[in-house]
Amino acid sequence: MTEAGQESMKFAAGLSGHAQAVRAAEHACERVKAELERIDFAAVFISVHHVDSAQAVSAIVRRRLSPRCLVGVSAESVLGGEVELEQTPGISVLAARMPGVGIRPFRLEELGRVTPEAAPETLAERSGMNAAFRGMMLLADPFSVPVNTLLPSLSKARGWMRGAAGAGERRTPESSPLPPILGGMASAASKPGGNVLFMNDQLMRSGAVGVSFSGRVRIDSLVSQGCRPFGPVVVITGAKGQIITTLGRRKALDVLRDAIEGLDEPSRELLKRNIFMGRAVSEYKDRFGRGDFLVRGVVGVDQESGALAVADMVRVGQTVQFHLRDAATADDDLGLLLDGQKMHEPPAGALLFTCNGRGCRLFDDPNHDALALTRAFLPDPTAEERAKGGQPLGPSSARVRGGEALPIAGFFAAGEIGPVGDEVFLHGHTASVMLFREEGTRH
Repeated sequence: MTEAGQESMKFAAGLSGHAQAVRAAEHACERVKAELERIDFAAVFISVHHVDSAQAVSAIVRRRLSPRCLVGVSAESVLGGEVELEQTPGISVLAARMPGVGIRPFRLEELGRVTPEAAPETLAERSGMNAAFRGMMLLADPFSVPVNTLLPSLSKARGWMRGAAGAGERRTPESSPLPPILGGMASAASKPGGNVLFMNDQLMRSGAVGVSFSGRVRIDSLVSQGCRPFGPVVVITGAKGQIITTLGRRKALDVLRDAIEGLDEPSRELLKRNIFMGRAVSEYKDRFGRGDFLVRGVVGVDQESGALAVADMVRVGQTVQFHLRDAATADDDLGLLLDGQKMHEPPAGALLFTCNGRGCRLFDDPNHDALALTRAFLPDPTAEERAKGGQPLGPSSARVRGGEALPIAGFFAAGEIGPVGDEVFLHGHTASVMLFREEGTRH
């Protein structure tokens, strides 16, 4: 209970790697029910192995947990707690008791025709963005959802909602970050119709589902793109569509070659696999650092013209810098972002959307992102524990302050949704984290 006698927010998570879908769903729900009786919100993530049994999984979760709102999606792999079940059967559930929190689920179809010209006030209303809006989780099928239109429209709607909060309404201060929109793309299928999305008692093979949260909850976001910059910060002086012809009035390829020349040999080796370009999300800064760039891949080079093609729409006047990615950089980036979150109270629960190109495809050790998130909220060791020394930190020892494991669920996505600056983007090779805190606990 809170100081005012109001019931407090509480999360619980369950993960099962059982090969049979029904048994896995039962086991995951048992773990949740051991911690929670009344459930307002539940998210379920199922691996590709259980897609054909999605209806049975949905029925079990609804019968065992009776959530007021249930959403979910299928994925290549799922995760829970500090465990990532990569390319093996798995079902992960996160459930929450959220008193004083408005929970508004919606399907893509309910938003109407989403175009760049769509009225932000209409989209805000249909997606549940009210004056007390605190954040949104969005899950989408990559084969049927135009996310490059949907995300900017939703981002614009939340900005409009802040400005439209009426007199006397409780609203987010203008100086605070906009409420985050986070989530991921279904990854269980390589062709249309192979994914499944959950929305209460409905199952869908296309589209998107979302949940808007409002009221007595603080939702913080963490988007780790796992890259480090190299070379100079330059301005695009020639561009069309996805093609950059000149940077700082020089051929773009010449600028890239000079930047590579300034790297050490190990870093040059990394560039044989991928080269990335970061576009500054705000050009009104004198200096740029971590989190200031939206990272996109360099997907083509024209040796004759010296132009570069990037996986983004670009324009003259934008500020950019080349980036590279490797396991060590990705580990450092996530760690630094988690360090920032450790300055505040531990979250009540977390959703982790990590790229299916991370995990063991990127890191040498398993469970990297899930374990890093769990470890971030471990209590400081006592003097007695520090004196022991040499104690290995493994999954079984991952506990947060108060002695309870941080409830975490999530999945490996085919694209991760999260904010950079005041805009929301679809990312790749990224870990996007949604942290739930009771309102007023961050300080």
